[in-house]
Amino acid sequence: MIIRPNGASRLAITQPDHAALASRIMRAWRANGLLESPRRDEILLAIAEHDNGWLEVDDTLRVDPATGAIQDFMTVPDDIKRGVWTRAIDRLSGAPYAAALVAQHAAYVYGRYRPNPAWAQFFVYMELARDGRLRAAAQSIDVLLGDYVFVRMGDLISLVFCTQTIMQAPEFGYTLRLDSENVVVRPDPFGGAPVPLSIDGRDVTATPFKSAPRVTVTGLCKGEP
Repeated sequence: MIIRPNGASRLAITQPDHAALASRIMRAWRANGLLESPRRDEILLAIAEHDNGWLEVDDTLRVDPATGAIQDFMTVPDDIKRGVWTRAIDRLSGAPYAAALVAQHAAYVYGRYRPNPAWAQFFVYMELARDGRLRAAAQSIDVLLGDYVFVRMGDLISLVFCTQTIMQAPEFGYTLRLDSENVVVRPDPFGGAPVPLSIDGRDVTATPFKSAPRVTVTGLCKGEP
């Protein structure tokens, strides 16, 4: 779950909804050869489905029993963080290259945990899953690493909009900033065309959560030279 500030309240946005927004953003991406890539459909599928393992987790709000604070995707227990990725990869069993990209994403975004022994088996499994799906797709690790920029940038742009918090990955050649409800990407990967952003969330002050009204927030993703 993603918790987004919304005036005096906060909105709960599911991870699968965030991933769907990431895919819509990347359909407008004009840089790095994505438009011409023979793997474009599989890349966009990986972006759209990269968080499908959170579907069961985000079915309800999770609360820290010690503090009463709502747990988001960063603060849920580590066993939940690790467990979502097996489901995500399994759900892409018919699309091995997309599954390989999702496994790479899991290993990349949790890289800070590599020194932690409790996470050692997670990285072994994700890398084995990635490499096995790559073989099934008849693709190389170099090709996958080149395509991973699209997964990561779609994920980051959507997250910045959904969390209203700046996140960066300068190693991919882009920087992000917030301009009110808009996300600005430098250098411009959208060919000068702004990309509409829209996502639904539920007001976390309403109870019960599942019947809380859905609230839509909107903005733009814009490129700058």
